Amino acid sequence: MERIGDDLDRRWPRLSTASAAGLLASARWRGVLAVLAGALPALAFPAPSLWWFAYVALVPWILLARSAQTGRRAALDGWLGGLGFMVAVHHWLLPSLHVFTLVIAALLGLLWAPWGWLVRRLLGGMPSAGRTAAALVVLPSGWLMVELVRSWEGLGGPWGLLGSSQWQVGPALRLASVGGVWLVSALIVALNTAVAALVVARAARPSGTSRTAARAIPATAGLVAVAAVTTSAWAWAPRPEAAGGMRVAVVQPGVIDGVGGADKRLAREEELTRGLAGRDLDLVVWGESSVGYDLAERPDVARRIAALSREVGADILVNVDARRSDEPGIFKSSVLVGPQGPTGDRYDKMRLVPFGEYVPARELLGWATSVGKAAGEDRMRGERPVVMDVGNGLKVGPLVCFESAFPDMSRHLTREGAQLLLAQSSTSTFQSSWAPEQHASLAALRAAETGRPMVHATLTGVSAVYGPDGERVGAPLGTSASATATYDIPLAKGVTPYVRLGDWPVHAALAVLAVLCVAQGARALRGPAKGRFRRPAPEPHGPRARTAHGSPAHHGH
Repeated sequence: MERIGDDLDRRWPRLSTASAAGLLASARWRGVLAVLAGALPALAFPAPSLWWFAYVALVPWILLARSAQTGRRAALDGWLGGLGFMVAVHHWLLPSLHVFTLVIAALLGLLWAPWGWLVRRLLGGMPSAGRTAAALVVLPSGWLMVELVRSWEGLGGPWGLLGSSQWQVGPALRLASVGGVWLVSALIVALNTAVAALVVARAARPSGTSRTAARAIPATAGLVAVAAVTTSAWAWAPRPEAAGGMRVAVVQPGVIDGVGGADKRLAREEELTRGLAGRDLDLVVWGESSVGYDLAERPDVARRIAALSREVGADILVNVDARRSDEPGIFKSSVLVGPQGPTGDRYDKMRLVPFGEYVPARELLGWATSVGKAAGEDRMRGERPVVMDVGNGLKVGPLVCFESAFPDMSRHLTREGAQLLLAQSSTSTFQSSWAPEQHASLAALRAAETGRPMVHATLTGVSAVYGPDGERVGAPLGTSASATATYDIPLAKGVTPYVRLGDWPVHAALAVLAVLCVAQGARALRGPAKGRFRRPAPEPHGPRARTAHGSPAHHGH
């Protein structure tokens, strides 16, 4: 604290001790505001689902970072805002990971520090029209880099990507078919940047001047551009072509408490599945960890499920969570069981939940098991995705739980010929939180991206189905349901631009940032005066405001 006070005395020698204390208190409150501003976008996600709020939710954070006195302070605002965002979107992890949730959020929040710095450099002070125009491109690109890095499985995966807040908005789903969730995220950030730039231009004094109007032009053009891109995608992007249909039943046993949970769950699943007889089904889907026994070790369980398959007249996709007899370790596997028993089609989960299914660097972070519900033993990983034939020429691509958050996995299954995407999931640990609805909503984005319908089947809700355009099919099964639901799912053919082109918005963002770095490097080579971003122009009403003659006003410095 004394060091901070000495620094304040050096920078503002005429400040009294009381004034310095006031500035320190102000800095603390600024940090709180940064955390709160960063948390605001979480309201756009389920369960609140205030999807429209995403279009302005970043504005307070942007305005705070641009007002920072220094680039370091802006980076701190970015970090604290990122911390607030991660905690707000993942707050339902607190009962399981406790304080470790905050540690992870603080580490991941650092990814937003460079973004906060860019906000100040491009929008700080009274930004010129050129800097405002650059901000509309650079800030969305910087945000996509944050989302790209934190999408790595070891850092928690792509949960809470900003674009996924638009899972129920038709135009946004059309954008996802063109550029995936990445394109939706980028346009939301561009929209927020334009709104923030308009606020800054409007606050300029004197208002109504030609210079103020000139500063508002790029922001207004940005708003028009976002609207034009969205409208173009809605009008011109290829739509899924109808290719028949498929009748699928989801079995959701609900919460099973007490001793012998695996046996009780299996008995409930059998009871519910028998009620599906005579419905002319193509497939029955059970949720994640629906079978707690290795079917090779328990042929009696395999025979029971095969008998159910004969009774309902359809294959049953179960999910086995058990130690395997032929390989060491515990696997989570999607296993297809037909009238004669397991068909031989099996998919082993490839991407595991950090701390939930394995502990990264367990030698270093193994202590997390003592402060929360981190995995006591690491699950084993599968090696490749699998497309299964469920009869009648119908092919399905299974994913397990966490994997439905990864756009590349569903895109790969679509390229391999999957006509229907399936996610077997369980969020029973977080039953009364936002997690079940957040998880189910991801299937809408994956369906829209690939032009393939998707079934999200869970043990305890929310189970839901989405058509090839990302629109919901039928009614979901909520977290209070212990029931089955049958869905007539429209199938589609053709390839969406996103499946064909991949993550091109991310590549474009990388190119933008590379050009920015090259441009700044070239200026640095031309001389010290031109080797940096221009310092943001001072606020006209701030402590360094200019006089009427355009020269800096002096305040004893």
